[in-house]
Amino acid sequence: MKSLRLILSNAKYFAPAWVFSSINILIGTWILYIPYIKGKFDLNDAQIGFALFFTALGLLISIPFVAIINKKIGVGKSTKIGIILLAIFYNFPLLAPSYIALCTALLCVGFLSGFTSISLNALTSHIEKNEEQNFMSAAHGFFSLGGFIGAGIGSLFISQFSNPSIHMLGISVFIILTTFFLAKNYEKISGSEKEKTNHNATFFSSIKPLLVISIIAFIIMFNEGAVEHWSNLFLFDVIKVSESKAGFGFILFSLTMTIGRFLGDGFSHRIGSKKIILYSSSIAFIAYLCIISSSFYFSVLGFGLLGFGLSVIVPEVFRIAGKTKGIETSFAISIVSGIGFVGFLVGPVILGAISNWSNLVMSYVFLSVLIIIAFLLALFGLKKKV
Repeated sequence: MKSLRLILSNAKYFAPAWVFSSINILIGTWILYIPYIKGKFDLNDAQIGFALFFTALGLLISIPFVAIINKKIGVGKSTKIGIILLAIFYNFPLLAPSYIALCTALLCVGFLSGFTSISLNALTSHIEKNEEQNFMSAAHGFFSLGGFIGAGIGSLFISQFSNPSIHMLGISVFIILTTFFLAKNYEKISGSEKEKTNHNATFFSSIKPLLVISIIAFIIMFNEGAVEHWSNLFLFDVIKVSESKAGFGFILFSLTMTIGRFLGDGFSHRIGSKKIILYSSSIAFIAYLCIISSSFYFSVLGFGLLGFGLSVIVPEVFRIAGKTKGIETSFAISIVSGIGFVGFLVGPVILGAISNWSNLVMSYVFLSVLIIIAFLLALFGLKKKV
């Protein structure tokens, strides 16, 4: 909890952590109004899915540009500009007059989401190295907290807004004002002051150290995306619980993931990134054994353990990427997060295909096998001290 106290007691650390929250506050608020968008344009599920695909496409398109822009204006200024533009552009999907305009707006939102997230992770990594303080995991915990604020609190007040655009505008103004107030703590950070690139190395030899952690990021975010979309259906279809209980798994998963990320930095400081990835993936594998036990209580417990297990791995992967020698921090994180986000996007789709071919239990067996692969990659592919 040292990193959480550090964030809450020092604006230097709270400011970037608040950007993590801000991103998910916007996402959580937008998610509340997807049914409204569906009704507004009379869309079926396939059309909604296709529209949301443009968010993912925009995110992927942003990846090659982030490192270039970060290098020109700095990671601090990129983060500030990114979150402000993201807050503005999140209003456009609700204001879109047509389906084509909706897809275009979501493409822009996706681009800015990717740009802001990658710049922010590069900024956090830079502050960690310069200040010799671990807070990457706790900062990601604030992302989870932001989702609760956006969707949780927003759902309590949604009935107060007859026009969804007013609600989103209010959230956007709040995010922009807090950003202007807090950004002075990080906007002057360039992120390249102490970065040294090995000019004698080839491109492929430079990114070789990133390949293992990129695959680990892909696997873990694949799992996160799959569980987010399929946990409710697993309890409903396999365990045969009522609809009112089907959400228990994901609720506990989200709660333990948030707690795990708040605790993760302390463990990382004591035992190092490699060990924490090994221990966490072991917990995740045990969690899957509980989930597929076909017992309601064991399955819900499994989802809770899974939240703990997966919670700190992605922050640790970003931390390792940011410390990779001979490569710019923003570029390293762009590569790792880009590959990771691909996993997050395709995870639900592949899990659905496996379930359709066999059954949902087999889909979760497949996820547990991926966790074993991540464990082996960390065991044999990562240096002892990372």
